Amino acid sequence: MTPPRPGALARADRALARAVEAAAALLLAAEVLLLGASILARACGIAMVWSEELEELLFLWLAMFGTVIALRRGGHMRMTALVARLGPSTRAFAEAFALAAMAGFALLLLPDAIGFAAQQGAIHTPALGLPGSLRTAALPAGFGLIVLTALVQLPAHRLRDLLLAAIGLAAAGLALSVLAPWFDDIGNWSLVVFFVLLLGAGVAAGVPIGFAFGLATFAYLADAGGIPLSIMVGKMQEGMSSLILLAVPLFVFLGTLIEMTGMARAMVDSLAALFGHFRGGLSYVLLGAMYIVSGISGAKAADMAAVAPVLFPEMKRRGVPEGELVSLLAASGAMSETIPPSLVLIIIGSVTSVSIAALFAGGMLPALVLAVVLGIIARRNAGRDGHGAAPRAPVRVMARNFVIALPALVVPFLIRFAVADGIATATEVSTIGIFYSALVGLLVYRQFDWRRLWPMLVDSASLSGAILFIIGTASCMSWALTQSGFAMSLGAAMQAVPGGRDGFLLASILVFIVLGSVLEGIPAMVLFGPLLFPVASQAGINEVHYAIVVILAMGIGLFAPPFGVGYYAACAIGRIDPAAGMRRIVPYLAALLVGLLIVAFVPAITTVLLPH
Repeated sequence: MTPPRPGALARADRALARAVEAAAALLLAAEVLLLGASILARACGIAMVWSEELEELLFLWLAMFGTVIALRRGGHMRMTALVARLGPSTRAFAEAFALAAMAGFALLLLPDAIGFAAQQGAIHTPALGLPGSLRTAALPAGFGLIVLTALVQLPAHRLRDLLLAAIGLAAAGLALSVLAPWFDDIGNWSLVVFFVLLLGAGVAAGVPIGFAFGLATFAYLADAGGIPLSIMVGKMQEGMSSLILLAVPLFVFLGTLIEMTGMARAMVDSLAALFGHFRGGLSYVLLGAMYIVSGISGAKAADMAAVAPVLFPEMKRRGVPEGELVSLLAASGAMSETIPPSLVLIIIGSVTSVSIAALFAGGMLPALVLAVVLGIIARRNAGRDGHGAAPRAPVRVMARNFVIALPALVVPFLIRFAVADGIATATEVSTIGIFYSALVGLLVYRQFDWRRLWPMLVDSASLSGAILFIIGTASCMSWALTQSGFAMSLGAAMQAVPGGRDGFLLASILVFIVLGSVLEGIPAMVLFGPLLFPVASQAGINEVHYAIVVILAMGIGLFAPPFGVGYYAACAIGRIDPAAGMRRIVPYLAALLVGLLIVAFVPAITTVLLPH
């Protein structure tokens, strides 16, 4: 059979991409409309008892289609610090290896996913009477599309690299199968092979973190776990399809709306008019803007992209060095990790059963403490560098900018206080925020580009799919570690740390700084949250306080060079050479660490606003 020409494969790639993107965009739009109708019906006293079943069904399909889009666009989270240092030839092989690993994982799970979906056909939903297979068929469909997407991308890689990658993966699988009896003999020491050596090698080689988690877990269950692989598919769909997580794509889409309608710029302009005339005033404006805007978009890169283009040109004009700009931007990203409605808060609440409303309430003041310590460093640097000061804006201009920003400022405060006070769930308030932002953009700011709506839906589905896929595979891995008894061993080891409660907190901070740097934020939280939170509870640490501490620690690792990908995202957004900020960011990281220790050892900062 004659292989298809590259032109034919390119056309197939585009056709497949258009079909998947259209399905994902329509599913996300349907979720928004369905949730909006449900909220409106409830306000009118009408119960749409069937809506939750339909939302859950559509959500799993949305998650899998988003995963496929993220694969095609290179949007899955991965550690690139080591791969980027390789030569062109070796880096090309690493890219081919990552593609082969992703396709291999999907292909390995496809038969079990088909069987799992078929088994669910016997279960019907109570309100609509729909077979469960209608929802769980999203898993084999998604895995199949991942394989197809990988196949049509093959011509982009050298045949030699692809063959070497396939041979390497097959050899590793064969070696693990041969060693299966030895894994039984050594017991839980086999976890080192699968979840340290194998997983570490995959992450270091640039395999997307979600797929690296999945491959390591599959290999463990197949060769050492003695557990049917169909259970992995079930645990994965449980992790991905919790209805609490529907807030993820909704908040991501809300963030794009706030940027597109000009609401983010109005908020930043108002802060600049109020504080821009102080020494280092625009640095305070940047911190304040990140505090207000942060979290609504669902991605730190989007938060930074909403703020930096507005402020950086004027800050450069006033003589602020480029290294200072990118250092402050990255540090503010770490500072704002606990500001609701941060997706990290929603996800940690989902996987640990900690109240999301309590997390929203507990995250505000700790972030403010970190903003203050960053402001102190920014003021010191402004005096040292002699940043130019701007004249004070007239009161009339301040008032005018505040009035213009007022409709936009409603959104973050509505979201944070509605959820924290228990008035609405995170999913409900994100839906209300979407409709409110659309109306404000259309009627108040008169800035609503209909042509951007479709790409925004697709982009939101892609980012959400990347996040949800990690949650799915990390949930499997966390479950496998729990079944192995590792959770109990880890708990005993953490309890044995010298210093009792304080020693445990310090050890947790160190662990999550490292994990945040290597695994990024969400994978670290999903993987280790369920394992460490029970230990924290036994140590007498408030669960909300512990969550805020480890999230902030993770954020420091995420934005700390040389491995933290958040730092490089800040450099890319500011269009600044990463080398410019390597030294400048050290005082900011030190300030963040001091602020984190204050938060960790003064629990009242976190708990004072918690509902009683």
